Amino acid sequence: MRTFDVAIIGTGGIAAVQADNLRQLGDRVRLVAVADVDPERLAAFGEAWSVPRRYRDLDLLLGNESPDLIHLCTPPWLHREQAVRCLRAGHVVLCEKPPALSLAELADIAAAEQAGGGRFATVFQHRFGGGARSVRRLVGAARLGRPLTAVCNTLWLRTDEYFAVPWRGRWETEGGGPTLGHGIHQFDLLLSLLGPWRSVVAVARRMARATATEDLSCAIVTFDSGAVATVVNSLLSPRQTSYLRVDFERATVELEHLYGYGDADWSVTPVPGHEDEVSAAWAEGLPGRPSGHAAQFAAVLDALEAGTPPPVTIADTAVTMELVAAIYASAFTATPVDRGEIGPGSPFYERMDGTGAPWAVPVGSAP
Repeated sequence: MRTFDVAIIGTGGIAAVQADNLRQLGDRVRLVAVADVDPERLAAFGEAWSVPRRYRDLDLLLGNESPDLIHLCTPPWLHREQAVRCLRAGHVVLCEKPPALSLAELADIAAAEQAGGGRFATVFQHRFGGGARSVRRLVGAARLGRPLTAVCNTLWLRTDEYFAVPWRGRWETEGGGPTLGHGIHQFDLLLSLLGPWRSVVAVARRMARATATEDLSCAIVTFDSGAVATVVNSLLSPRQTSYLRVDFERATVELEHLYGYGDADWSVTPVPGHEDEVSAAWAEGLPGRPSGHAAQFAAVLDALEAGTPPPVTIADTAVTMELVAAIYASAFTATPVDRGEIGPGSPFYERMDGTGAPWAVPVGSAP
């Protein structure tokens, strides 16, 4: 296998996490360059991870480096502009979530990808664990049967101190609350298992945090298959958990974890009388690979080596981002929203809060 050169843009907390995940890939990866506008953080990150070349400006990096992969680890409001610059220069980009603040921004990224010849992928790491791959293989197969209903909960706790970071909790800089910035990982996994969604009805509230964005959303999502799922995204939950449950005709499949899962976090409960066939189907799965960034990095490098689009592509990302926009649109207009309904001309295409959230903006917070 060839060795790939990687550059990281941004040196905040997630960049160190990703540098560690890259290191886990051994000789497949060289971290060759890093960029950040903060000279102290740039120097500290470069020393900690032995990065040979360090830049205070993205354009300087693009003008002097030819990495195989650029990983964007910057705050959300910078993603569109930085991704477009990298793609226009022909680079492959892997971007932290959310990839953009709106569907309009994601469309700009897609246009730059097409025009510049680069590739864009989003970090949705839960798709890549062995358990998820096993379930995808079995969805709709005779031994589990059709998916009928599902539960997808991201129940986390983020206190007021968390939102002391200036860009958090603001539509202009974070793009949304837990629907866009936290629960998106878990319901992206749900979508990767159950396929295209058809319609959604939702509520969103700001219950307790001094933010412009929501701190709670609840949605009922109907899929093309006919399956129906409830999706809850909360930043108010003292007992934190990320929980996914799919009830098939012949078995219940459950996953409970917090920020990443392994084989032991999955369980399967057969319908009485189907124990043997369900157990045999699950035993034929793809164990041994936990979810996480290292698993997605490996899949991205495999794609680059094979000359195929790296996952998760813009097309796949758009399905998830459209559900995010539809949850906000349904919640803020008190109406069901169908897939394909939010397009250019819709306020929810341009901004996740559309014409504005139905609550007052806290003093000192951007709208």
